[in-house]
This record gives sequence, C-alpha cells and structure tokens, in this order.
Amino acid sequence: MNITTLINYILIGAVGGVGAILANRGIAVFNDGLRPIMPEYIEGKITRKELAATSFAVSFGLIIGFGIPVSIGSTILVAHSILLASDVIGTWTPDSNWGSTIAGVIGAIYGVGLLFGLSSIVAFFKMLPFNFLPALSLMSGPILLAFCAFPALAVARQHDPKKGFITFGLTFLAYLIATKFGTFKIGEFSITLNAIGMALLVAMICMVYFAAQIKGEGNSNASLVNVFSKRVGRIKGNWIWLSLMGGLITAASSMLIIAVDILPQQLLVKNQVMEAAIATLARAVGFIPLVFSTAIVTGVYGMAGTTVIFVIGLLLKGQPILAFVAGFIWMWIEVQLLSATAKGLDKFPGLRDMGEHIRTSLQDTIAIALLIGAAIACDKMAPSIGFFWVIGFWLLNKKAKKPLVDMAVGPIATIAFGILLNILRLIMLF
Repeated sequence: MNITTLINYILIGAVGGVGAILANRGIAVFNDGLRPIMPEYIEGKITRKELAATSFAVSFGLIIGFGIPVSIGSTILVAHSILLASDVIGTWTPDSNWGSTIAGVIGAIYGVGLLFGLSSIVAFFKMLPFNFLPALSLMSGPILLAFCAFPALAVARQHDPKKGFITFGLTFLAYLIATKFGTFKIGEFSITLNAIGMALLVAMICMVYFAAQIKGEGNSNASLVNVFSKRVGRIKGNWIWLSLMGGLITAASSMLIIAVDILPQQLLVKNQVMEAAIATLARAVGFIPLVFSTAIVTGVYGMAGTTVIFVIGLLLKGQPILAFVAGFIWMWIEVQLLSATAKGLDKFPGLRDMGEHIRTSLQDTIAIALLIGAAIACDKMAPSIGFFWVIGFWLLNKKAKKPLVDMAVGPIATIAFGILLNILRLIMLF
C-alpha cells in the first residue's frame, strides 16, 4: 500500500468517524430532511428509537439507491454514500460518551470499508461472465451537459417560463460559442475553454441576475435569529467539532476521494477539476439559504456546512494538509457569520428564495439524466431490450407501495439488469 492510498483510507475513516460522532451528539447531520427532527429529540419530544427510525427511513434509500450505486466503478465517492450513513450510525448508537465512541469507531470502519469495498466490487465485476462495468460507466454521460439546464428550470419556477426559456437559450448559445471558438492562443500557449463550464457559468449568471432583481426590506431571517438565539448559540458553541469536520472533508476533497454530488464526481473522473469546482460552487449557492435557515431554527448545523468546503478542497488538489487548515478555518467562519449572513439575505429575498428552486430543479435534472443514462447503459448491455427494462422499471416503480426516490431508479435498474444478464448467461439464455 503506497502512502497516497494510506492517506486516503485515513481521511475517509476520519470523515466517517467524526461525522457519526456529530450526528450522535446532535451537533450536525447531512440529511436536510433529518435536521428538523433533531430538536424534537434534543428537547425530549421523541425517543431515541423514534429518532433512529426516522434517520434510517430518510437516508437508507439514498445510500443504497443513489450514493453507493453511482460510486461503483469509481475511486471517487459521492458524499451521500458516507455522510448519510454517518447520520444513521450516529442516531442508532446510544446517547452517551460511550455511544459517541462507538459511533466514531463504527463510522470509521464503515468509511474504510466503503472505499475498500468499492474497489473490491470493481475487481469482482471484471471476473463475471458478463462484465457490465464498462456499460455502467455510460449511465452518468447525460449528466454532464444536462446539469447546465437546471438554472433555466429554477428561473422558470421562481419567475416565469419566459425567463426560463431566455436562460435556456443563452446557456445553449454559450455552449455552442465555447465549442466553436473556445480554443485560442496567447503567445506560445494554447487555451481551451470548457464548453460545459462556460454554459453553466452563463446559466448561473442569468439565474442570480433575475433573483437579484427582487428587492425587499423583510426581516424573516432576522426574526428567526432573535427567536432561536439559544439554538444559534448551541451551534457556535460546537465550532471546534464543526471545524474539525470541515477540515477533514476539505482534505478528502483535495485528495479526490469524495465529491459532493454526481456531476462533480463525473467531472473529476475525467480529470476536469476546475469544472468540478465550478459545478460544486453552483450547487452550494442553492444550499446556503436552506442550511442557514434550518440551522437557526433547529440548532443543528449541516455536516458539510454550505458545502463550499468541497470547492476549497478541489482548488487545493493534492495538498491535504493545507486543505485541512483552509477547511477548518472556513467552517469556523461559516459558523461565526451564521446570524449575519442569514440577516443579510433578507435584503435580497429573491436570492434567499432561489435556493429552494435550485434544489428542486437539481433533483429533477439529475433524476431524468440518470434515467436517460440508465437506458443508454442497459441498451449497451443488451440492445433494444435494455430500453424495455429501464422504462418498465421506472413505470412500475411509480406504482409501488414504497417507490424508490426518482434519482435512485436509474442506477438500481442498471445494476439489477447487469446482474440479471449474468444469471441468464450462466444458464445459456444470453
């Protein structure tokens, strides 16, 4: 085992362990749907068993159906696969000092096992009668360009379809121009602009511009800060734990072993680090209002904060020590400016409300892109019948009593199809 691999295992183990401790102590969780439930337990309104059951219910499907499947075939983990698991581990272990220790140990073992296990799965796939790993890699293809469409959808939702189409048209035009004229020389150097990155940049500018036009003198966030001052103080009192987690995630991001979502992950697989940083920053913009508002109300912070630490990690690629220090400091800044930033958003209600539309649009965009990618991957495995499988899987899932979340359908359908084809090959039917 070389030194880089060892550092990766130590970092991912530390991320899993500290993340589980934060969830165990009610300091921070990754799942936005779990955060509002945490104060109910902290104030004694629900039991530990009820908290654990809720945590499992809101996170397990995304871990098994989205986080792990989209991480298979890559050495870069999607954050959901480890940070959501930290939520579950932390809430399922006892609320005591011993419980925190147990959570930390289990979380660390899970993190190391996850990184090692995915490598083992890749090796296992190569030994199968029908190796569907090359086809599986096609699943994420549509995401790279489809991601550029989410700002237009967010604009249409927040404002009106006309502005959405304007944003979509400018995004499309930016992609064409960057593709046609994006390569030029300055002296002896040749510079090539990434078409996807430029399209996304134009789309984000349009989205922010339209949102910034909505001015206001409201004080909703300021009122929240005043009403929940004790909960804000609770977050600030745990700054050392939050900063430690921020440093570890930033260091792991700098070593390219964890990405905040599937688009940055796929860009990193293609070694497009700067483009991945831009995509990560675009995602973070949508989560700032949500993280700050829910943190103020609940007294529980986001395990990765506003997720800007992932951007810092990518900008400090290959420098884990410097990345750790930068992430530690940045998370401290986020926590200390929690109240001031939330109040500042009151002056721009359009920007504050934009976050909700971004998150919804992101989920819809990723879900449809993964579905199309799954159809392409399954058709590659078995032409024609692959389309039948994915479309049928999607439609039947809609009728299930407990359907999978939309983002999970494509990955699960693709992996299930690959396993089925291996079984058919063993019995000579494929």
